[in-house]
Amino acid sequence: MPYNDEHMSYTNTFIQVAADCPVETGVVPPMKKEGKTAHRIQFELLSQYPYKFTQGELIYEVHLQHKQIPEAERELRGSEIREELFAKNHPCLRASMLPKKHGWGVHYNEEGKIAIYPMESEAYQQFVEAGTHQADGPKLLYAMRSSRG
Repeated sequence: MPYNDEHMSYTNTFIQVAADCPVETGVVPPMKKEGKTAHRIQFELLSQYPYKFTQGELIYEVHLQHKQIPEAERELRGSEIREELFAKNHPCLRASMLPKKHGWGVHYNEEGKIAIYPMESEAYQQFVEAGTHQADGPKLLYAMRSSRG
């Protein structure tokens, strides 16, 4: 089945940090000895390029960077790489470590483009307020909890 971004992404939605998020402010995901984690790449892309990526575009770009796929191979096999990647299901950003453990709210605008906001920021609070009190405010969801119980 070919990949279709619309079936995977939210629009006008704000994902709040998980109820069991262990931090009180947004923190940058740490590096690993062997390089950047997928969550670190997600963080860098979303903080450097707010509202540039849809969820599908973000998954694809994180995959390319995480697997360190060279530019030449991307140009030659781009659609094949994308097809292989999206032959499998991918979790939405509610399952990402950004809102689960690192304290970042995730906003999807009307076009499904994504930006992140630290939980202590005024913008984060404004999304929550708008989602709570305004009919046209964003749909509010929580990130998935890390632990059960």
